[in-house]
Amino acid sequence: MGIVPSLKCGRYLSNIGIFCGSQHILARSTPLNLWRRKLRQRGLGVQMKETLEVKFWGVRGSTPTPQLENLRYGGNTPCVEVRVNGHIYIFDCGTGFRALGKSLMREFASSPLYAHIFLSHFHWDHIQGIPFFAPLYENPESFFFFHSSDRSGSLRRTIEHQMADPYFPVNMTEMAAHRNFYNIAEGRITFDNCVIDSMWLNHPQGCLGFRIQAGNSVLVYATDNEPGDPVFDKAVRKLATGADVLIYDSQYLPEEYESRRRGWGHSHWREGIDIAEECQVKHIVLFHHDPDHSDDFVDRILADAQQHFAQVSAAAEGMVLRLP
Repeated sequence: MGIVPSLKCGRYLSNIGIFCGSQHILARSTPLNLWRRKLRQRGLGVQMKETLEVKFWGVRGSTPTPQLENLRYGGNTPCVEVRVNGHIYIFDCGTGFRALGKSLMREFASSPLYAHIFLSHFHWDHIQGIPFFAPLYENPESFFFFHSSDRSGSLRRTIEHQMADPYFPVNMTEMAAHRNFYNIAEGRITFDNCVIDSMWLNHPQGCLGFRIQAGNSVLVYATDNEPGDPVFDKAVRKLATGADVLIYDSQYLPEEYESRRRGWGHSHWREGIDIAEECQVKHIVLFHHDPDHSDDFVDRILADAQQHFAQVSAAAEGMVLRLP
């Protein structure tokens, strides 16, 4: 069965499927073991069947666009929350990260939070929400595990730098929560309830794409990827093969890309559909909408894409996908 949209509740329901192994295992890390113990104390991580839920908090590319004509799909920059049996995994920290933080504060109240945060790369639209993520400042018993490549510099130093004088009024010493930083590249991280594989995509200064498998469900997050390089074209297809859901960079129209956007590090909806068809993806979500594309414009892109591939949707803030 495909993913069935319910416009009334703004949710997408799915009954839909692969991959495994072990290379980069963080389970022996002391903070991670503490995180697992805390989750077990809260009754999480004990279910036999893995369930995966995805929620979109930021779907716009390049820069926030809080204009009236963009409010239906949303103007916040990339942030996607994934929950596997209650365990929280966050992909990118654009301005949507702020809204996610406010939601988590309401949900957890004074209870500690434990989350893994994966940064695809350090461009502004993927990190600019970090200083505004309220849970980082509140509970000293909360733990946040940041994962990214240090190809363009230290992860910790990059985050600290964007909050340093003269760019921000307070620095990271104001944050009460525990913050742990892990350098990753291409490889695999094995958790108790899921496996996450990462591969390089084609983007200036580099960008990581991620494949998340929980039980028989597979989600792929592949944003900021330019087609045309054989090595990276093969990599994104390896990530996407057999995925239940592919979240893919669809910033441009094909004609926009061909005429004046080559070399800018982004893709278009037609390439996303080609990948979905070639890799037997069950459902593709068009993501990283161009800041100059209004809601009506995105509607037209979606309608064109649906002429070529039935199971396609356009990412919108608040949209939820559930993979059993």
